[in-house]
Amino acid sequence: MANKERIDAAYKLARERFMAQGVTTAEERIKKLDRLETVLRRKQDDILAALRADLNKCPHEAFMTEVGIVLSEIRFIKKHLKRWLKPKRVSPALAQLPGKTRIYHDPYGVVLVMSPWNYPFMLTLNPVLGALAGGNTVLVKPSAYSPHTAEIIKSLFSEAFEEGDVQTITGGRAENEALLDHAFDYIFFTGSPTVGKVVMEAAAKHLTPITLELGGKSPAIVDKTASIEMTAKRLLFGKLLNAGQTCIAPDHVLCQREIKDDLLQALKKQTKALFSDQAYIDRYWPKIINEHHFERLAGLLEGQMIVTGGDLNRQTKQMGLAIIDEPTWDSAVMQEEIFGPILPVLSYDSLDQLINEQKARPKPLALYLFTNDDVVKDRVLSELSFGGGCVNDAVMHISSSRAPFGGVGNSGMGHYHGRYSFETFTHEKAVLHKSRFFDVPLRHHPYKKPEKTFSEFLLK
Repeated sequence: MANKERIDAAYKLARERFMAQGVTTAEERIKKLDRLETVLRRKQDDILAALRADLNKCPHEAFMTEVGIVLSEIRFIKKHLKRWLKPKRVSPALAQLPGKTRIYHDPYGVVLVMSPWNYPFMLTLNPVLGALAGGNTVLVKPSAYSPHTAEIIKSLFSEAFEEGDVQTITGGRAENEALLDHAFDYIFFTGSPTVGKVVMEAAAKHLTPITLELGGKSPAIVDKTASIEMTAKRLLFGKLLNAGQTCIAPDHVLCQREIKDDLLQALKKQTKALFSDQAYIDRYWPKIINEHHFERLAGLLEGQMIVTGGDLNRQTKQMGLAIIDEPTWDSAVMQEEIFGPILPVLSYDSLDQLINEQKARPKPLALYLFTNDDVVKDRVLSELSFGGGCVNDAVMHISSSRAPFGGVGNSGMGHYHGRYSFETFTHEKAVLHKSRFFDVPLRHHPYKKPEKTFSEFLLK
């Protein structure tokens, strides 16, 4: 079957399945999640092997950042879904009395989830969990750059779900375009801002609501009161995950000038210790996803002052963490999201200068602040807009199912995780349940002047 015909058939099946099953109960949705969890646990070794094949992720990092997060999200949704689905009572307006107002959560229908290659398992499964919790049917389009993980995801869904519940469409750009021709009821896209604009344009043709999880240049701000050793250790934790191929990795460091040399020395010391064992690097250090991105990253190092690292192994597509000192803002490395193991360190002199300059840049997906000064913390958090972040840590704000994750401005729109995923993939429908035993006569024709004044009071 040709690609377009295959996608047309999958879309039709998803639509028919949604119409046939109707609005499912919490118990029915939980059973789907139970089956998914069972198959996931059985295939866990195969999933870890696929992540190793695509990105050379070691089992520890792959479970910590992918499989473990998905299992935690499944447990959280199953625990709370019945409560989320109960109609929510809100106080009626004065003009609605006597009556009761309820908010119901309706599934959108057929959902498209388009996922990236950098965390190909977690960033595919977590949106799908939210779509299933909302009662939708799903078409999933994993990235073609992580083919081994895409295949295991396809196998996982085929085994866990009934026909039409969740279908996987593999392939590349042609499949993306064919999918976006259809009138989905909701689209969830994770990827670059450039492709996000294409997805949003396609969604606009059908007035399809959309969530965009994008990226950007997420800064880490280090002021003079920060603990240098701890800051260096936690910055490297965030940067080294998946060899920097993380949308919320610290893209660059903005360090107060008087402590910049100390921070550079701490970063240099820890980097050398981490990369001293070549056997460990060969086995446990993730690779750059493909040759194109490898050469792009290598090009970003040209002409820069490399403090330490930056070793390139084109055969294995591995790149050692490179720390670079004071690149210019018009250099290539500061013009685009790095998305790899390169960490520029730049200095700033005053908080006012830093805040004003950061306001002029696109809003980042994440921001990390390292400080022991409450005044600095309050100013940065209140005056700068960003998707989410940490104070005195990096990346870990995404690890909770109780808090939303999402971007703002150029870094995305919408959010998910836990209840926020359920709300993203459902429509909040407000319904007034009015008493049939009493009616306020003042709202009906014919109006009289005194009654008009009173009706205005009722509508306040």
